[in-house]
Amino acid sequence: MKILLVHNNFPGQFKYLIHRLLAELSNEVVVFTMNDFQGGERLKVVRYQAAKGTSRDVHPWVADIETKVIRGEAAFLAACQLRDSGFVPDVIFAHPGWGESLFLKDVWPLSKLLIYCEFHYSPEGRDVGFDPEFPIKKDSTACRIRMKNVNNLMHFDMADGGISPTNWQRSTFPEPFRSKIEVVHDGVDTELLKPDPKAALRINDQEISAKQEVITFVNRNLEPYRGYHIFMRALPALMKLRPKAKFLIVGGNGVSYGAAAPEGKTWKQVFLDEVKEDLDLSRAYFLGNISHNHFIKLLQLSTVHVYLTYPFVLSWSLLEAMSCGCAIVASDTEPVREVIEHGKTGMLVPFFDAERLARQVADLADDSSLRKKLSKAARRFARDNYDLETVCLPRLEQIVYRYAPLSHKRCPQRLI
Repeated sequence: MKILLVHNNFPGQFKYLIHRLLAELSNEVVVFTMNDFQGGERLKVVRYQAAKGTSRDVHPWVADIETKVIRGEAAFLAACQLRDSGFVPDVIFAHPGWGESLFLKDVWPLSKLLIYCEFHYSPEGRDVGFDPEFPIKKDSTACRIRMKNVNNLMHFDMADGGISPTNWQRSTFPEPFRSKIEVVHDGVDTELLKPDPKAALRINDQEISAKQEVITFVNRNLEPYRGYHIFMRALPALMKLRPKAKFLIVGGNGVSYGAAAPEGKTWKQVFLDEVKEDLDLSRAYFLGNISHNHFIKLLQLSTVHVYLTYPFVLSWSLLEAMSCGCAIVASDTEPVREVIEHGKTGMLVPFFDAERLARQVADLADDSSLRKKLSKAARRFARDNYDLETVCLPRLEQIVYRYAPLSHKRCPQRLI
């Protein structure tokens, strides 16, 4: 079978699937990407580069789709060259979020297009307008959000099917395309991400281990979308309630989602400055971005792990924390409720209630029997529902193969 994988920042969500597909010797796999991902003897990587940037004078509501069309054009031109060399994919599996797959069906009209359905935006009821601290500033925001979905809507017209990692993310997509979306997660390596009572990290010449009381909090970037401001506001009370605990805080200074911090500042500093007079900073370790190996150890030595999010894409880190057997306190928001059941696989608190968050984390840190119960249940849930080898990869592979009808494998495909 011939498979084309498309991702702006490969491997992304295809990190594990790529190896599964290459394990079948009869498969020919080609990757489309803009980054410097290196292929191999059996993996051809085709790179494309945008011919220009977004226009300075373009209408702000269409800036997003213009950027995606520019990338789509670059991928289209690369696809034409690949087609002319004789490559005709049976299946194109694309993350459409950056626009690269917009015109691939114009190159290969008979190939099946499967898209990764991560999120469909809405001006209300999801991430936008969720946090009253960051209100929508202009009446036109709804118009801008509507235009942000143009890329998704264009894909619905040509995609043969979709995959969403969670039921809640699937639910954000409108009918009739929602009915074409199957739910299967990218998968968690539960053999790699497992409990280790001997786990330890060396930080600032100190060894921090699972024998100590450690509260962990992880973001890709420290920002409001993932509840950094709420965690920091809970931290002074939590430090008083748990005077021996150490606090390991992971995340960069940039912005992954939502608005940027005020000019010249970072969200990390904004909310640290708000509470630092009430903190014992000798017990708070801001680790920045860390390697995945160090991240695993951090989860393994965690006494209580905190995860907060707006109604938005569910972080891989939460499922990885569950696989490591963390005792978790998480926000009571829709994407989280899909995996955390209060009192069974973790504890839930209202997103905005910093005081309750502090009390819940402190209570859980003080209750070893409850932590043990939650830890075992969280790991069991992760293994039963998100295990890479036994649950997710077999299902993903099955879906990809299903979209490759034998009748057109060698059918000439040339539209332009």
